[in-house]
Amino acid sequence: MPKNVTLVRSSALSDVAQYAYAATVTAGTRLVFLAGACPLDADGRTVAPGDHAAQAAQCIENVLLALDAAGATLEDVVSTRVLVASSRQDDLVAAWDVVRAAFGDHDVPSTLLGVTVLGYADQLVEIEAVAAIRD
Repeated sequence: MPKNVTLVRSSALSDVAQYAYAATVTAGTRLVFLAGACPLDADGRTVAPGDHAAQAAQCIENVLLALDAAGATLEDVVSTRVLVASSRQDDLVAAWDVVRAAFGDHDVPSTLLGVTVLGYADQLVEIEAVAAIRD
């Protein structure tokens, strides 16, 4: 089965970023838009208050569950947006390192943002994703 997502790189852009700058999807694919995955356990409790990395890991677990429910995997993800409730760059990097490790070689275009507050009590991280799958 052909790959649904092609990561695009450009030698005209800096290679400092740890992700592709663009991605394309093949014709005939269906886009899947994931709601922001929050660091909630199966009982709806926010995990690991105060720990950006542990919350990012829980968010990735929830992304995987949502992708599976849609018939997709991380390899089908086209792009991500990682929201971190902090103004400290170290906190953003702690969350990003977890996300980056989860995606491995499938380093999709991503945006990392520091925000003021997120929706749940003690929530520090949220991850949005778009995937492309074939029917």
